[in-house]
Order: sequence, then structure tokens, then C-alpha cells
Amino acid sequence: MPTPPPAAAPADLTGHRALVTGAASGIGAAIAARLVQSGAVVVAVDRDEAGLKDLAARLGDGQIEPVAADLSDLDSIADLPTDIDILVNNAGIQHVSPIESFPLETFELILDVMLHAPFRLVRQCLPTMYAQGWGRVVNVSSAHGLRASAYKSAYVTAKHGLEGLSKVVALEGAPHGVTSNCINPGYVRTPLVESQIADQAEAHGIPEDEVVEKVLLEGMAVKRLVEPAEVAELAMFLCGPASASVTGASFAIDGGWTAR
Repeated sequence: MPTPPPAAAPADLTGHRALVTGAASGIGAAIAARLVQSGAVVVAVDRDEAGLKDLAARLGDGQIEPVAADLSDLDSIADLPTDIDILVNNAGIQHVSPIESFPLETFELILDVMLHAPFRLVRQCLPTMYAQGWGRVVNVSSAHGLRASAYKSAYVTAKHGLEGLSKVVALEGAPHGVTSNCINPGYVRTPLVESQIADQAEAHGIPEDEVVEKVLLEGMAVKRLVEPAEVAELAMFLCGPASASVTGASFAIDGGWTAR
């Protein structure tokens, strides 16, 4: 029998500098931790200053640079570091409401944080990536970037827009060694999902204890919440050398939700 090829060496991101938004908890914290484990220095951005301090204490002050920032303040994004060659757009917020009563200011807020802010971050980080001929943009989208659900008009709109932005970055960045991809999780065990349970219970008229089974997991063939560490491993692949030809793609990690 032919000798199998040797296993790929673990990705070494020593010397790389990443920026991860929404890094204080959930998916963002898991991705930041995975990048640090591979040797990268991570600029961890979040409006939760206490959460960032805790992250830095757990992962090491030398590898984590905490930056407290509110991405809804679009002009302040220009003050964030731009010497970045790995950008992870992860920050997100949610509001559940029928369209006819969806607050206008909340719709705008969600688009600012989840679409306008990622565009500005990509725009100001690409020159560094282009100059060195290498870069990775990882956009944490959602199964809602590929499908829609009732009562989530702003979130679905923002995630669909992020999918389009990611593909344009992939096309423009390819000649410069820059890849851009989306990760599309289903419901992940994060504070954002936990905070939705009461809203979903009200919107669907069911008790909160039924929300996970009858709403969150209804469309998923694998009947469990996705763990943040699983998303982080996929992000790590997209930041490493094995993904050099992977760009403009969307990777579902949703328990089979989008297979239906």
C-alpha cells in the first residue's frame, strides 16, 4: 500500500497580529484564545472592558492587547490599530421583533455594528495586508447569512450584507495574497443566544423552557448547541496555511440546518 502523506503541522501564526471584535466572550473569546495558542498577538476589541481584562488575564497580557471600543460609534473605528494581517469580524447584537414594530433606531444600530463596522475595519486593514502580500479576513456570519427567520429582519439583513462584502474582499484581495471567508454557525452556546430566549418565548408565545427545543434546535439535525471552541477551530483553519486557496466561501457549522 502507498505510504500516506504526513499529517499537516499545526499552524504557527507567530509574528502575525490579529484583530478580533466581540472578543470579550463567546465566539470572539474562543477565537482569540485559539489564535493566541498558535502564536499570534491578538488585539481584542469589545465594549465590555471588564470582559477584556479577564480575557487578557487568562491568556497573557503579552499576547492579548485589550481595546475597549463601541463599534456603533463608526467614526471611532479609525482609532483602532491597522497594523493587522488577520481580521476577525465577529461582534454582533440581536433584536427580535415583527417588522411592523421593529424600532428604527435598533435596525440602524444592528447594521452599524454588524455591517458598516466590518467594512470600515476591512478598509483600513487591507493596506497592511496588501503591503506584505498576505492577509486573512474571517467574517463570523451566521446560518442567517444563508437563510432567513421571522422576527430578525435587521440581523438577517446585516448577515446577508456581510456575506456579499466578504466575497468582494475575496475577489479584490486575491492578487495580494489576502483571503476572505465567512463562518456560518447555527445557534452557539453564547451570551447572545442565551439573551434571545426570553424574546423568542414572547415572539412565539411559548414558555422559555421550550425555546431551545422548539425554536433554536428545530431546524438543526444535530440536536445540540454549537460550542464556541468548534467555531474557533474552523476560524483557525481559515487563518492558517492550509486555506491559501480557500476564499470567497461560506462554511456552515450549523448542525445541518442549511442542508434542508
